[in-house]
Amino acid sequence: MASKLGRFERVAAQKPLVPAAVAVVVLEDGDGEARIPLFLRAAGLASHPGQFALPGGKVHGGESPDAGAIRELSEELGLFAQSDAVIGLLDDFDTRSGFTITPVVMWSRSAATELRPSAGEVAELFLLKLSDLRRAVGSAKRGTSRAFCLELPWGPVYAPTAAILYQFSEVALDGRATRVNDFYQPPFARR
Repeated sequence: MASKLGRFERVAAQKPLVPAAVAVVVLEDGDGEARIPLFLRAAGLASHPGQFALPGGKVHGGESPDAGAIRELSEELGLFAQSDAVIGLLDDFDTRSGFTITPVVMWSRSAATELRPSAGEVAELFLLKLSDLRRAVGSAKRGTSRAFCLELPWGPVYAPTAAILYQFSEVALDGRATRVNDFYQPPFARR
């Protein structure tokens, strides 16, 4: 993954909105298959309640996207990572809700059992097998279609989270320089 991300020429937003970062963190698992944690956001949150999300949020003033993603990973999932866990960045993604998300790809030797989700932010935690992600990406309609979503084992996931996972699969797993910033975001993604 690191070598594929190293060859990838990411696109930064030309006119960034409110800066945000998400952690696409690949965890080891006892069964030999790596997984990516994502979660259903708690219903009481002010923004994006009840939506599937990767760990992330606003980047604080003076904070890099890497540092923001690492901080959010700790706050939301109780997983502590160092800067050397970062193996690459994907394209910035402009959301309908006014954020420019920088996806930060990380590798962690931590096991999924070490995650400690924040009760105030995480309604339900999911561990996405890379094989399930590849299968969902392979069967997804082109991202600019209103029908775009990733059909994951627990249900459909929409952009921006689905677009970021799609690009991760294409770039980090398969070495294809796929762009996703124009992928369809449903109206509820604005909440």
